[in-house]
Amino acid sequence: MKYYSTNKKAPLATLHEAVVKGLAPDRGLYMPEVIKPLPQSFFDHIEDMSFQEIAFEVAKSFFGEDVEENALKKIVYDTLSFDVPAVKVEDDIYALELFHGPTLAFKDVGARFMARLLQYFVRQEGKEEVNVLVATSGDTGSAVANGFLGVDGIHVYVLYPKGKVSKIQESQFTTLGQNITALEVDGVFDDCQALVKNAFMDKELNDHMKLTSANSINVARFLPQAFYYFYAYAQMKKKGLADNLVVCVPSGNFGNICAGLFGWKAGLPIKRFIAANNANDIFYNYLKTGEYHPQPSKQTLANAMDVGDPSNFARIYDLFGGSHKAITDLISGATYSDDDIRKTLRDCYERTGYVLDPHGACGYQALKDGLKKGETGVFLETAHPAKFKEKVDAILGTDIAIPERLAAFMRGKKQMIEMPNDFQTFKQFLLKQ
Repeated sequence: MKYYSTNKKAPLATLHEAVVKGLAPDRGLYMPEVIKPLPQSFFDHIEDMSFQEIAFEVAKSFFGEDVEENALKKIVYDTLSFDVPAVKVEDDIYALELFHGPTLAFKDVGARFMARLLQYFVRQEGKEEVNVLVATSGDTGSAVANGFLGVDGIHVYVLYPKGKVSKIQESQFTTLGQNITALEVDGVFDDCQALVKNAFMDKELNDHMKLTSANSINVARFLPQAFYYFYAYAQMKKKGLADNLVVCVPSGNFGNICAGLFGWKAGLPIKRFIAANNANDIFYNYLKTGEYHPQPSKQTLANAMDVGDPSNFARIYDLFGGSHKAITDLISGATYSDDDIRKTLRDCYERTGYVLDPHGACGYQALKDGLKKGETGVFLETAHPAKFKEKVDAILGTDIAIPERLAAFMRGKKQMIEMPNDFQTFKQFLLKQ
């Protein structure tokens, strides 16, 4: 399989090249040339398959031409060492709980898969040393850092905005040491992402060291997230609720919903998608007007969605040939303020006893507001509410128990390097590594 750039000005790349480069030389995002439909026989019996079995079939379709089958199976099975159950919240609304992995966030799937695939390619090369640059607004940093922790031949640099991620999230990537370096940037998430993108485009830096990204701009990070959309469908089919399935995705950088759309293109029978935004409503406005206007990101309760210029919009636009109608025929949008999120957290908890995290609250509310008669909705509960304990407890008057694997991070010693929001300073730091 070859990969082309959304900007259409870079040469085609192999999967190996696309994963190691992260971003195409023309600053575009890599896209597979072909999305192969999965056979009907797969969907006929999908409800009888395990998460790992489903994911392996999907992985073969996406990556099977480029990764030896036994190696791919090991990568998939090692990645998915935890379940992602679809849990009933109320009639017609289910939460796909993506927080049962090591860092209690949905990004564990993509980050663990990418770490294992990148290691596979590094071992093939024998001599290759790779430096992973990742900007995070919260959960990406912890998932990537823990996915790559201790992996030979790979060093990870996590850039995060000072004072704008929760203390629990911060503890998950600043206490690890080994091959993980945390950089606290004096700015917002978009500044961190800009530093990373500029590093990829800098010839001197790239001559000095091999750089790649583990943000959802990397095909090995976002594509595996399609696995759990197929598994969600399988679980709902088993319950007899898959005929009019609507999937709602809390959306920040849009890698997550993008993976679902790739699954849909491969034949996954989802009726439609809802992209739930917080106050960063750039995509919502695009759906309404057909015009895309990036904005500076706004800080909200749902901080992992605080993205003012979502990178993966370019992939969605490309996937549908730039057709606004094709996009809006399949995807609708919703946007919620911090006050809306607080109200949803309280209402859901009081009526159902289910504790949402602030991101899942956007997804749940979008289903409440947008589900039509005869449809069943699944929203992606992207992180454990304990990761936002201070916020959630203050809103609900609860004392959420912190899972032990989260508590262990919080006991660790914080190790980070302060970094101004200045590319030349960042570049000189990397040149010295």
